[in-house]
Parts: sequence; structure tokens; C-alpha cells
Amino acid sequence: MVELETPTAQGPARVHLHEATGTPFGTLLLTHGAGGGIGAKDLSAIATRLPDAGWQVALVEMPWRVAGKKVAPMPPKLDAAWREIVAGVRDSLAERVVFGGRSAGARVACRLAAELGAEGVLALSFPLVPPGKGPDKSRIHELLLPVEAGLPVQVVQGAKDPFGSPDDVRAALGDRAADVRVDEAPGTHSFTGGGAVADAVLAHWT
Repeated sequence: MVELETPTAQGPARVHLHEATGTPFGTLLLTHGAGGGIGAKDLSAIATRLPDAGWQVALVEMPWRVAGKKVAPMPPKLDAAWREIVAGVRDSLAERVVFGGRSAGARVACRLAAELGAEGVLALSFPLVPPGKGPDKSRIHELLLPVEAGLPVQVVQGAKDPFGSPDDVRAALGDRAADVRVDEAPGTHSFTGGGAVADAVLAHWT
């Protein structure tokens, strides 16, 4: 594993590169959610298993996390940092890059995939609707952005995720449901473990 530090206007970010076995045919550029880091079970499992299948996995610690803060900034600052991070490490990645992440990180990936030239999106624990909120607070419009740009999108959702079950995500996608692969993994928003998530990612991207 190689650790890179890249500057942003909000402070340095760190990118942990897990190199592919052999010649990589792509990079999964993934970041964490608003309440955790790159040690999350699903991200760790992907970084452990996908390199043997030919994927370079790059786990991104956002600048607020590197700075030791416990609360993520608002989406505009997350997006601004992601733009700088992608530009800063692009030369270290494979030609083909899939954006992704868990929860808030998945939202960032969805918002910026088309703009920054990603070839797809991997959304882990997409936070469809905050618990206790109504459908007017749905983030489905963000998940639809890469779909409408013609990019392949995979969602891996906990079976009992309080932000939205796999069926909730499919229902919210409406007539675009056929354009998104939605996989179920055991657990809630944080998953029971990472193995099932890595299995689903392997099945779709390899």
C-alpha cells in the first residue's frame, strides 16, 4: 500500500493506494462517509479483495478527516475538495476510474462522476432519505445524475438500512431502476461485515 498526500484549500487529503495484481484495468476511487473513515468494513474488504481481480483501489481520507474533525462539512465543501483530490492524484491512477464511497462519500461520487470524467459509480449505503424524514428529503436526484449521464451505477445497500432498503432505492429510481444494479448486503447502514459487499462489487465490476 502506498500513501499519498495531496493538498486542497481545506487542508491535505490522504489517498491510500492498493495496487492491482498485474496490469490494472481500472481504479476504484472511494471515500468514506460523514461519520467514519476508510477503516469501514466494506471499504477495507474492497481494498483487500479487488486488487487480486485487477483493480487498483484508492481509499481517500477527506481533508476534514485528516484534520481530526468529527463532523463533515456541507456538500459544497466536500465537492470542492473532491475536485482537487482527483486532479492531484489523477496521474497515479489507472486510465479508467470509477468513483465511489459509502454514504456521504457515495453522494459526492454521484454528484461529480460525470463532471470529472469517471467511468462509473459505486454507491455503498446510499443515504436515500434521512431516518424520520419524509420523501421530500430524498436524495434520489443525486443518484440519478450519473445514470442520466449514461454511466454504469451499482448500489450496495444494507438489507435493514434505516436510510432506505434496497427495495426503497429501486422504488425511488422509478423507470430508471433497470439502469442501476442494486445489491443487498446483510446489516444496516454500516453493514454486518465487508465480505458480502466485496462479493457484490466483484460480481459487477469484474
